[in-house]
Formats: sequence, C-alpha cells, structure tokens
Amino acid sequence: MNGAQVVVAAFEREDVDFVFGYPGGACMPIFDALVDASKLKLVLVRHEQGGTHMADGYARATGKPGVVLVTSGPGATNTVTGLLTAQMDSVPLVVVTGQTMTVNLGKDAFQEADVFGVTMPVVKHSYLVKDVNDLPRVMKEAFHLASSGRPGPVLVDIPKDVQTAGCTADFPDEVDMPGYQVQTRCAPDDLQRTADLIMNSKRPLLYVGAGAVISQAGKQVRALAEKLGAPVTTTLLGKGAFPETHELSVGMLGMHGTAYANKTVVDCDLIMAIGARWDDRITGKVSAFCPDAVKIHIDIDPAEFGKIIQPDVSLQGDASLVLADLLPLVKSLKTKPWLTQIAKWKQRHPLKYPKRGGLRAQHILDELDRLTESRGVIATDVGQHQMWAAQFCKSCRERQWLSSGGAGTMGYGLPAALGAQFGCPDDLVIAVVGDGGFQMTQFELATAAIHKLPVKILVINNSYLGMVRQWQQLFFDNRESGVGMEGNPDFVKLAEAYGIKSFRIRRAGDITRVLKKALDYNAGPVLIDAVVVKADNVFPMIPSGAPVSDMLIEEPPPTTKLEKPVGST
Repeated sequence: MNGAQVVVAAFEREDVDFVFGYPGGACMPIFDALVDASKLKLVLVRHEQGGTHMADGYARATGKPGVVLVTSGPGATNTVTGLLTAQMDSVPLVVVTGQTMTVNLGKDAFQEADVFGVTMPVVKHSYLVKDVNDLPRVMKEAFHLASSGRPGPVLVDIPKDVQTAGCTADFPDEVDMPGYQVQTRCAPDDLQRTADLIMNSKRPLLYVGAGAVISQAGKQVRALAEKLGAPVTTTLLGKGAFPETHELSVGMLGMHGTAYANKTVVDCDLIMAIGARWDDRITGKVSAFCPDAVKIHIDIDPAEFGKIIQPDVSLQGDASLVLADLLPLVKSLKTKPWLTQIAKWKQRHPLKYPKRGGLRAQHILDELDRLTESRGVIATDVGQHQMWAAQFCKSCRERQWLSSGGAGTMGYGLPAALGAQFGCPDDLVIAVVGDGGFQMTQFELATAAIHKLPVKILVINNSYLGMVRQWQQLFFDNRESGVGMEGNPDFVKLAEAYGIKSFRIRRAGDITRVLKKALDYNAGPVLIDAVVVKADNVFPMIPSGAPVSDMLIEEPPPTTKLEKPVGST
C-alpha cells in the first residue's frame, strides 16, 4: 500500500462510517484511495469548518470519533475553529490534513501552512508525518488518543509525497505509548473519605457535567441521586446525564440556569462535581462560590483539580467507574427538609415567559419539547436561543444535547445537527439556531439537501445578535453597537433555493400547527423561520463575574443601574 491507502485502511480498521471532507491538491491521493473503500462514505461538505462541526456533532451523538479530511493551507486552517470547539468540550475527532511535499516544507510553497504549529494550542495531540512507515503507528495512536481518557481532537498532517510513497510497515495491534497513561479508578482511601463527607451532609447537591455524558455515567448518577435523596443539577453540556424530568432534577445551573438550581447551589452544604470543571459560567465570583460547602471533584483529567476551585477531595478516574465504586459505601440521607425547600423554590420561581406581546422563542421551544415528548436530539448555535433551548427543551438521556460550551462557537448548530443525523439516522434531530449564527454556516443546507437528511431546522429570527444586544441593554446603557441584523435574507426563500421545504411562524396561534407539519415531514430537511419579538431577554441571569447569589430572576426595572460585567458574554 502507499501512504494514502494506509490512511484509508486505518479508517476501516477503526470502524469509521463517515469521512467529512473537502478535497484539494495536497490530499488528492487520499481522496483517490477512498474511491475503492466500499465501507466508508465520503460526505462532501461545503466548507472545512462545516465539516469539522459535522464530525463533532457525529461524535457527540454517537460516542465514536468523528473523522475529517481536508487539504493543505487554507483547507487546514479552516478547521481551526472546529478543532477549538472540540478541544474545549472534550470531543473525539481525527482530522487528517494534506501538506505540501516534504522537500518544500518551510519554503512557502503553494498552499503551505505550518498546520502543526497553528493547531497545537487547540488539539489534544498532533503529528507531522515525514516517513510513510510511521503512518500505520500514527493512525493507530491518533484514534486511541482522540477517544481515550479525556477525549479531544487529534490532527495528522501528511505531506503529499508521503501519501504516494510505498509503505512496508504493518499496523500495530496495540498502541505503545509509555508516557500516556489513563487512570480509570481512584484510590479506596479517597473513596472512603468521600463517602464519609457525603454521609455527614444534610443539603447535598450533585453537579453533573459533560464528563458524565462522555463516560456514559447516567445510570450511576441516577442510582447515586436516588440512593442519597440528593438533588441533581447539570451544566449546559451535562444535559442528559440525568433526566431533567426526574423529580430530583433542578435543571441547569449557572449564568442562565434555573433560579431554583442556583438557589440550591447557594444553600447546599456539599457539592459534588461529576465530570464538571467549575467553569466561570458556573461559579461566577469564585471567592463567593459555595464558601462553606464541602466540595468533591470527580474527573478523569487531573489538570482540572484545583484549577479554579480547590476541592476537599479529588477523585481521578472514569466517572462511571468511580461512582460504581462509591455507591456501596453510602446510604440514604435524611434530605426531606432540603427537598421540601427546593420544591418551594421551584413553585416560587418557575421558568416563565410572557404569553402576550408577540411571538416568543420560549413559547416555540416549550411547545417543541411538548410535541416531541423530550425525545429529540437537539443541536444549537450560541446565544439567546441556545439558553432558551437549554431551559425549555428537556434532555432525558445521554448524547441528546449538542452545543458548543467552552468555545461558544456561532455557526455550530446546523452542521452539528447534520453530523448527528448521519450518525443516528433513526433519531429525530433538531437544529435550533439564531439568525446570526445560522448565516455563518448556512451553506451546509446544500449538504442536508443532497443527502435528504430529515433534520428539522428552527431559526429563531429576531433580526439581532440577541445576547450581545441584551448585554448592551443591561450593562452599557442600551447603547446598541453592531448588533442589528436588518440585512437578513428571506430564510424561507433561501431554503427553497436549495430545494428544502420551509415554513414561517409569525403568530403564537400558528406554533403548534407549523411545528406538527415540520415534525411530520421526513422526506428531507425542513426549515422553520420563526420571526420572534426583537428585544426579548434571557432570564434568570447571573452577571459575569458576580456571585451566584446576585442572580437576576427577571428583567430589572429600566431605572436599575448594573455594573459592567467582568469577562465576555
């Protein structure tokens, strides 16, 4: 085999189903080898960023590594946003990039870029392969690194002459990486100490993040919560690790979490992070975050211990295995008074929205959740629509919620939904996008149309970059700058130009009828342009850098002067 055939053979050995790619001169030998690969399906995307987000959505929805194949120079650099998105959210990707001939490296050859150097900060690991006989080992290692331990993207940069050179090396049966070890179970003494702390708690809280989803720890999280009688809150990316319809669920916490989740955080006497990293959207002002509560941290990545919050005990390992070992060591707690207090908060501060004054995004998403019975796989862009979807669209199982958390990548939602639909063809997949983010990757409508993917695309269209406008209103004296989207196209006509069935919602009375039509249509993609009120705001809200106790439950009076936030939106 030549190098290109080795790459394709590696894909087949790793049970790859789809390769999301865009060809070019520097990767043409690999694309040629794909012609003879009957087990692989090449998905020709319309932009390399879209391809990387598709592979990301595929990976999050299936748990398998997503695979991307692009050319050198701008083809490779166009994947950087997708690599960052995957790295921040611990998503397994293998991105293969073509590169100029080895003899031309460092000589500013046509479409040459230092892809290794450019991508190093946004990948788990990267390779520049200069010897074709290294390729079998490198490809084996790339898939192992991407999917083991804390998952992440791995980049393999392959010069064109390496792709065409003959390879005499065999594929290794196992990886041999002495410097890379993954600890999956923690020490018994740490487990017993954790159990002792839990048994002394009267107001415990399980704080569950993406790591619990990745490790498929949902069964263990539920067993622990029910055994202890402990409430459960999830991060944005932890949605689905614990059913949000369960009586012990308090929903999402943090900047735009439920009021009752944040009140639970403030009053708990023990908080146990399971595959969560205490990020700034959760903690707010770190020095004021649960100062008197016992803090327990379970994570497979020891780099997260003490990075933001110093825990009382750290448990390194796979969340599902650590919880399985912990369960026999704990017993039921007397939490009835605690749960009674939380029930009062739920009754006093439910998620709500005005039922009059125009079409509301919250109303649409609330009805969508009702009609789908919380069973849809939902992929979102970033912004107000993302937070409303997180609040009103319940997740009841793992890998049901796909959203860019750490990077906050606009343009993620549509291609991620397409990748999820490729990976889960029998699932209902819904892209919930804003009019701003949608236009960043709307070209992938072509990919959806060509493959007749039955994705439902809901565009929350308020002709604004809504979250930025909300911050300008609340913290910058309503001085709007660069947030108007008056030049939006007619999204219905845009979809029809691609041959995609489309609808528009303008009135609250049309929500149920139009959503039912869209949900019943499965001959291909369908788009809904929801023209909502322009200046609606997301609440509850914790201003960036403020203590969780400073949460704004509803819109403050117009005369209220708020301090400018610390950090970004």
